[in-house]
Amino acid sequence: MNSSHPEEFSATTRDDNDFKVVRRLLDERYSCRSFRPDPVPRDVIEKILATAQRTASWCNSQSWHVAITEGAGTERLMRTLYDHASNEAPPEPDFTFPREYTGVYLDRRRETGFQLYNALGIARGDKAAYAQQALENFRFFGAPHVAIITTNEALGIYGAIDCGCYVSNFLLAAHASGIATVPQAALSTYAKIVRRELNLGEDRRMVCAISFGYADEGHPANSYRTSRAPLEEAVKWIAD
Repeated sequence: MNSSHPEEFSATTRDDNDFKVVRRLLDERYSCRSFRPDPVPRDVIEKILATAQRTASWCNSQSWHVAITEGAGTERLMRTLYDHASNEAPPEPDFTFPREYTGVYLDRRRETGFQLYNALGIARGDKAAYAQQALENFRFFGAPHVAIITTNEALGIYGAIDCGCYVSNFLLAAHASGIATVPQAALSTYAKIVRRELNLGEDRRMVCAISFGYADEGHPANSYRTSRAPLEEAVKWIAD
C-alpha cells in the first residue's frame, strides 16, 4: 500500500460490505413522483454534487454541467415549462427521442406506466388522465429543486454518455443522503426554453433533468417499484 495514498488499496483486501452497500442503494432507489416542498440544505446538495463529480468520463473530459434551481428559480422555470406543455407547444429536444418502442422495450415501458396509473387509480384507456399525469413532469412532481444536465455541443453523443454516467451517480449519492430523485427526459422537450430561462450558453445541449427533494412517502405515486430484467435477457457471454 502506498502510504501517501491511504485511500488506495487492492480490491482483494475488500470484504463484501462495499458491494452490499452499492447493491442495497440500487435496490432501494426509485423514481419519486411526489415530493414535499421542503428545500434541501445547500451543504447536502454540495455533498451530492462533489460525490457525483467523481464520475468517470471519456478522456476525463468531465463533459457535464449542472444548473440547479431553488426557491423562486424553481417556481419560475416550473411555470414557464408547465405553460408550454399545457399549450402543447411543439417539442424541440437537443437529442432525438427514441423513434419507437417495440418488443420487450415496449412491454417494459407499458408495465411501468400501468404500475403508475394503477397506483393513482387511473383507468386503462383514460387518455385524458394519462395526459394530465404526464403534465406533472413539468411541475417537477412538486420537487423544490431541479438539476439541469447539459453537455457541450461539440462533444456529441460521447458527452451525452458521460452525462448519463453522471446522472446515475447523482441518483445514488442523493439516495445515500436521504434525498429522493426522478430523472426526467420530459423537460428536455423544451431544451431551448430551459437554456433561455436559466441563461445557459448556446453551446450547451440538454441531456435531461433531475427533480429532487424529500419524498412524500405517503403519496400513491411512490407506492410501487419497477422490475428489472433477468441477466439472461441483458447479457450475452462469448467464450470463444
